[in-house]
Amino acid sequence: MKFIVNGSALRKSILFLLVMTVPALAWGQKKTPSAPPKPSAPAPHASAPAHTSAPSHAQSPSRPTQGSTGHTSTASPGRPGSSAGTTTNGRPGTTTNGRPNTSTTGRPNTTTNGRPSTSTNGRPSTSTNGRPNTKAGGANGRPGTTNTAGKPGATNNGRPGGTPPNKAAMSHTPPGRQVSLKGGGSAHIRPNGQIRSVNRNGMQISHGMHGGRTVVGTHNGARVVTNGRRGGYVQRAYVTRGGRSYYSRTYYYHGAYRSGVYRGYYYGGRPYYGYYPAYYYRPAYYGWAYNPWPAPAPYAWGWGGAPWYGYYGPAYYQPYPVYPSAAFWLTDFMIAASLQAAYEAQNNAWLRPDAGDAILWASLAPMAAPAETAKLSPEVKQQIAEEVKITLAAEQAEAAKGKSNSSGAQPATSNEAPPALDPKFKVFVVSSDMSLVADGDECPLSQGDVISRTTETADGDGNVNVKVVASTKQDCAVGKEGPVSTDDLQEMYNQFREQLKDGMGELAKKQGTGGLPKAPDTSTVDGDVPAPPPDKNVEKTLQDQQAAADQTETEVKQEAASSGGGGAQ
Repeated sequence: MKFIVNGSALRKSILFLLVMTVPALAWGQKKTPSAPPKPSAPAPHASAPAHTSAPSHAQSPSRPTQGSTGHTSTASPGRPGSSAGTTTNGRPGTTTNGRPNTSTTGRPNTTTNGRPSTSTNGRPSTSTNGRPNTKAGGANGRPGTTNTAGKPGATNNGRPGGTPPNKAAMSHTPPGRQVSLKGGGSAHIRPNGQIRSVNRNGMQISHGMHGGRTVVGTHNGARVVTNGRRGGYVQRAYVTRGGRSYYSRTYYYHGAYRSGVYRGYYYGGRPYYGYYPAYYYRPAYYGWAYNPWPAPAPYAWGWGGAPWYGYYGPAYYQPYPVYPSAAFWLTDFMIAASLQAAYEAQNNAWLRPDAGDAILWASLAPMAAPAETAKLSPEVKQQIAEEVKITLAAEQAEAAKGKSNSSGAQPATSNEAPPALDPKFKVFVVSSDMSLVADGDECPLSQGDVISRTTETADGDGNVNVKVVASTKQDCAVGKEGPVSTDDLQEMYNQFREQLKDGMGELAKKQGTGGLPKAPDTSTVDGDVPAPPPDKNVEKTLQDQQAAADQTETEVKQEAASSGGGGAQ
């Protein structure tokens, strides 16, 4: 009995000690790192951009990662750079239920369920070192946001991967200043005082860095696009077939007219217009152009004495020595056509009101060749040739269906991506002067330069990221990366399709001569939507828009001067 009583007293003593020990342990935990919370699965993504690589290592909750200040912290998967309790640099991380509510630097980091307030679904809204993302394309993983990649546990456009930093995505805001215009609209002025862009009363004016100007506006319901003093086009609604809208375009350049058909797309809340073949060749001719010839064919283009070739090649561009198939011949034809057009546009232009930087191009003597260029590599030419083959195969399939069964009979969708975003097409030859903003700076791109699309989905501003893969020294350096509007990219695709059609016509004339093998039937048949006759009023419409743009820019220069910072040129 005495033993039982003593045992009861002993149990009471133990209970008393436990009660006194618990507060001491709780106090001690304030200086002891808590275990990381149980990792939750990262939010799913619909699709990853083409340039985003998969994570190189699977992260465990205890894997050390670098926070934004360079101090090592313990990160949980899917939450880049966040603290999982306290940091290992000795700075306490006050927690609630084991979830941190301060950053690794001791600065408040108000969280909800352990997720930093500076992110959405695990996507940080600020860059490393606390620099905010500059929006030129969108947030939440859209091109144009700051990239925190390159540090273990960080993300690339909101997707885990730890890939090298994408510097081109760090700042997409062009240098210069923005001017709010009287009566509405805005203008962007470059640091040298030149007008970069104007958006006013439905008219958009863009100046290239080499002096060219593009104006887009609307006149009597028609889309009007002018390119400097050389010309442009007028686009009007044409016909509707199978629920799809088709538009006619009449181009005017140097006194000559031509017309074509374009199909309408509506994607991401914006309209786009894609080239639509008004006629097709016979299927056998496409097959002959696509497949290898019995033997490689030599061909002499006769460009040796041409001024444009003296300017660009052979430092920048050289044709293939022989042609294993027509696809490679067509590739050289299309590249040469782009370079020749670019040379003529620059060499024949005079000092004009739209040359805001007061550049006077030599109009008689050939331009001097650039001192140095980034040569158009065989790899880039091969990519263009592959896209030629893809297009030949697609047109052969359409030609084989016959007129009554062509793609025009298919109903349209309300959110159909334009062909420029087709994953099979990534390399584009620049079709007109434009500029690229990369690393907070601006550089020019000219017709004949080559870019590669690095993202497949347009951001909230209708932009996709591209990387320069070939250019002359006067233009953006190879490797520069930044946003380009999907509309501009689609126009590059349209030129590609038109030049390919012209090349097929030229090849049909020259097949069987000059070393080229003989082709099968090269006759043509009309498509579902044949091209209308050219609109002979287009020249006057383009002239009127140029005059309106001149007046608008005169007003912009005055307002920019009165707003301070110097006048626009």
